[in-house]
Amino acid sequence: MARRNKLDKFADLDRFDNVYQNFDAKRPALTGPNGQSPDLRGKWASDHYGNDCPLTVELACGRGEYSLALGRQFPDRNFLGIDIKGARIWQGARIALRERLTNIAFLRTRIEMLDAFFAPGEISEIWITFPDPFPRDGKENRRLTSPHFLHVYRPLLASGGVIHLKTDDPGLYAYTLESLEQTPFAHLLGHWDDIYSGELPTPELAFKTYYEGMHLEAGKTIKYVRFTLDPL
Repeated sequence: MARRNKLDKFADLDRFDNVYQNFDAKRPALTGPNGQSPDLRGKWASDHYGNDCPLTVELACGRGEYSLALGRQFPDRNFLGIDIKGARIWQGARIALRERLTNIAFLRTRIEMLDAFFAPGEISEIWITFPDPFPRDGKENRRLTSPHFLHVYRPLLASGGVIHLKTDDPGLYAYTLESLEQTPFAHLLGHWDDIYSGELPTPELAFKTYYEGMHLEAGKTIKYVRFTLDPL
């Protein structure tokens, strides 16, 4: 079968019942399956997943490989992959539907807009897996562990909630540690510059994305940072 082109994928996203999209950064509104306009802020668990389970989000999820792996492993938790690239989200959403993984959904939006779609304390856990490191100094604020984004996450993260960063980039790893040290409300829980050199710090790190496999084949080491933020 020929690969679906982008227009076909975008049409699929409009009808997938596990995908929500925001098309206008100046207008914080969601479009859901079949053109619905749901307000899920503070109601993701009840109105989409139909339960009261904790919510884990994967930021810059790409194809949603980590959300899929976590969702299969933990059926009693809710997972939401977030990315701005619709063609990438299509991959994960299609797999979740095919496997009937009802605890996994996807949100297409800019991460800067998270507070428009989540209520204070609604997110129990955040995974940031192999994000763009934005190595140029002029793009520091676009790094997902910059103080700018820590301020975005802080009100949304539940008390005691944990944020995980998994990266192959030594610059982003070092920057993240500096960012946490300079942020009074951030607290480092642990960091590892080569997670596969010994026992894994947490079992969920065993899940590997497509790009992680490429990084490992290229001889790169995989780094991990775990931290939390004081609630407001």
